[in-house]
Amino acid sequence: MSVLQPRVAVLVPCYNEAIAIGAVVAAFRAALPDAAIYVFDNNSRDATAVVAAQAGAIVRRVELQGKGHVVRRMFADIDADAYVMVDGDDTYDAASAPRLVAMLLDGCLDMVVGVREPVHAEVHRPGHAFGNRMLTGFLSRLFGRNCSDILTGYRVFSRRFAKSFPVLSSGFEIETELTVHALELKMAVGETATPFKERPEGSHSKLSTVRDGIRIVSTMGRLFAAERPLAFYSIIATVLALASVLIALPLLATYAQTGLVPRFPTAILSTGLMLLAALSLYAGLVLDTVTRGRRETKMLAYLAQPAPGNS
Repeated sequence: MSVLQPRVAVLVPCYNEAIAIGAVVAAFRAALPDAAIYVFDNNSRDATAVVAAQAGAIVRRVELQGKGHVVRRMFADIDADAYVMVDGDDTYDAASAPRLVAMLLDGCLDMVVGVREPVHAEVHRPGHAFGNRMLTGFLSRLFGRNCSDILTGYRVFSRRFAKSFPVLSSGFEIETELTVHALELKMAVGETATPFKERPEGSHSKLSTVRDGIRIVSTMGRLFAAERPLAFYSIIATVLALASVLIALPLLATYAQTGLVPRFPTAILSTGLMLLAALSLYAGLVLDTVTRGRRETKMLAYLAQPAPGNS
């Protein structure tokens, strides 16, 4: 009885990567000769789609702008046992792909992360490296599991990861969301170092240190509120309650001495802050219940798919 070989799909999200995409397709064709290679062109203004097709890739077009929209289409449209997702900028090592796929299938994992190991110090811009460390440390503390490289664009996924992942982000926050999905459902995740090199000459990064730094900070706040709503709103409730008490203390001292409340607007403010504190705590309790229900729904979708290597 013959054993069916697992189907591997290489998914390459692209925007204006005509200079690099041909080399990416050729490298992954050599590394994974039996894999289907898909290039998802996100409204490129250059010849990305043409070059990718000439290199032998299956080219799909995604009209909605943003990497998150591309990932949503990739996971929805492609059926495979292992999904290799890699950026089309020719900075990741295609020769590592068989090792990442084998690690996923042999270990029955749901995600394998290609941790970037720069070939020399100048590859990473300092601002991006700092932002990556900051967000990585935040997520590790938030979920209690160590992560090494949150923002890498080189990962391998199981089918049950891909088909249970509800893409909410539209842009480059998608890498963070991918990690959160795995940590939230306590999936089996592996990491392995892969070489990371500079872009080809003439190719330019779509990232902005300042803009994406702001996105990282806002993403951290949004994740904290979404994944730990009770803790998030309890902090707000505590701050409001303390402010209310501090404002009320002089009023209480005056009332104890004279039996009068001379600053009535201040008393109203103190009461209003305490009411807001109570409402914040109540909102945290309600949203914590909603978060648990959402997590259960994701888990059911995850369990509906076969485990890696058992399809």
